[in-house]
Amino acid sequence: MKSWLFLGIAIVAEVIATSSLKASDGFTRLAPSLVVLVGYAAAFYFLSLTLKEIPVGIAYAVWAGLGIVLIAAIGWLVLGQRLDLPAVIGMALIVAGVGVINLFSRAGAH
Repeated sequence: MKSWLFLGIAIVAEVIATSSLKASDGFTRLAPSLVVLVGYAAAFYFLSLTLKEIPVGIAYAVWAGLGIVLIAAIGWLVLGQRLDLPAVIGMALIVAGVGVINLFSRAGAH
């Protein structure tokens, strides 16, 4: 269970870092650039802890799926970016795929 917590922390850190990339203005602004660097360092550190118990394919599927959805939500809510119906359907399919892997696959760490 602790490895899933580490994966959650890794995902949140990566989402914070990715969300700060735009504000870093190509790494020309110090504070957002530091958030990006610290966020990615934390994300990969916690991902490495996750991989002690969860197979890399499963961990990365969850990381990527949730990361895509969270970044898209931040883009929509904070940055005013629009999501059309195909984008929403695609993200729903990603979430469904992650759910199928975690609920039904024998490849996952259960």
